[in-house]
Amino acid sequence: MRSIQAAEAKTHFLRILNDVEQGESVVVTRHGRPVARIIPEQDHERERVEKAMEEMRKLRARIGKLSIHEILSARDEGRA
Repeated sequence: MRSIQAAEAKTHFLRILNDVEQGESVVVTRHGRPVARIIPEQDHERERVEKAMEEMRKLRARIGKLSIHEILSARDEGRA
């Protein structure tokens, strides 16, 4: 992942977007501190899915396995 100063990012923003579109990720820094990350959209979606999967694993570890009856009961709860 490449780092770039904020002033340079401002000057070369379209070039950076082209690089990101080609799959590169870029960290924008200000005074040497990371302040933003520009990543390809498909990477963002993958990160979102991975985070959701991890949350489901944590939930399953906390509550244990559910039977099909419990799952269907929860699905149907509140239906008239």
